[in-house]
Amino acid sequence: MRNYKRRNSFGGSKKKKSNLDYRQLIKSASQETIKPYEAKIEFSEMDLNSVLKANILSKGFSKPTEIQEATYTPIKAGENVVGIANTGTGKTAAFLIPIIEKMLSNKRGNLSLVIVPTRELATQVQEEFKSLTKGLNLMSGCLIGGGSVSRDIKFSKGRKDIIIGTPGRLMDLINRRALNLNNVQTLVLDEFDRMLDMGFINDIKRILSKIENRKQTLLYSATKDKSQAKLIKEIAGNAKVIEISSGYSANKNIDQNVIKVDGSEDKFSMLLDLVSEPNFDKVIVFAETKRLVDKLAKRLNSNGISTGWIHGDKSQSFRNKAIKQFKAGKSKMLIATDVVARGIDIDDISHVINYQLPQSMDSYLHRIGRTGRAGKTGVAYTFVDL
Repeated sequence: MRNYKRRNSFGGSKKKKSNLDYRQLIKSASQETIKPYEAKIEFSEMDLNSVLKANILSKGFSKPTEIQEATYTPIKAGENVVGIANTGTGKTAAFLIPIIEKMLSNKRGNLSLVIVPTRELATQVQEEFKSLTKGLNLMSGCLIGGGSVSRDIKFSKGRKDIIIGTPGRLMDLINRRALNLNNVQTLVLDEFDRMLDMGFINDIKRILSKIENRKQTLLYSATKDKSQAKLIKEIAGNAKVIEISSGYSANKNIDQNVIKVDGSEDKFSMLLDLVSEPNFDKVIVFAETKRLVDKLAKRLNSNGISTGWIHGDKSQSFRNKAIKQFKAGKSKMLIATDVVARGIDIDDISHVINYQLPQSMDSYLHRIGRTGRAGKTGVAYTFVDL
């Protein structure tokens, strides 16, 4: 890599100081041969509704993943579950498949509520639900900011089997007295560690107060925070904790590197030089601020690198289009704030780049978890301003 010595306004020096020690972010991908998990049973052998089973098989899944196999029986039995597993291990289907099976076997109905931290994750969960329930006449709604309020109100007043939403939109509909959650029997908090962060906790508690008669609570995430243990117990009681990963370390399939940048170097040119190297096929770059995301995307595009970008100030249609184009390979890079770090299912991400040092290890783990999925090796780079 060339050594640049021009000061550049894209260094992000005004961001809040990170608590991370960058030396923790230098790790080689495991050289061990990781044997894929072999489930003890195939989906075709499981006691599932025939249409649900056919839908699962039509998606190309013959056997459950480890987290799917481990949590299926306790969820179907009605137990509270806390599931911890790396990204790319099928956590969404892990809670949806048993929930759907319960919906189909319980003739009195089993209204479920899935709460997620981001619009993108909510959309993804609904898409997964629809693909699993094709032909089963089950009704789902995705209640998220940026969508039509009138449409959400209409859905809230009609027949429904599952509600998928973000805390803000759910509270808005509750405050409008358009959404009644009294009949919710199953609650899922997906990416629960972030859901319990200070930015969400008050809305979560208000929503929980509306569904005090629920029969089952499920919490899923790739990581966990020890400081949240008391709150998790308050929400899920004596839940069965199933840890496929410890929740404290990165996927061993990710080669982690740092790039040190002193005050005289041109950081953007270093980024441009890096992503122009061979094998940088599908790259996500994370930045800390919306303003910097906009600047990076504009400049990368002007340098001939097809780049999409998303953050919280962009409309939902803009964000959906950017992700769709990135998934389809129409753009090589996607620049984002942490809005896409949680649960976005994009296959074959070759590299994740942190243009700035993330604020916490939790944020770092979720970001780099976009690569190295499903047994593949990924690469992560983090720029460190000296």
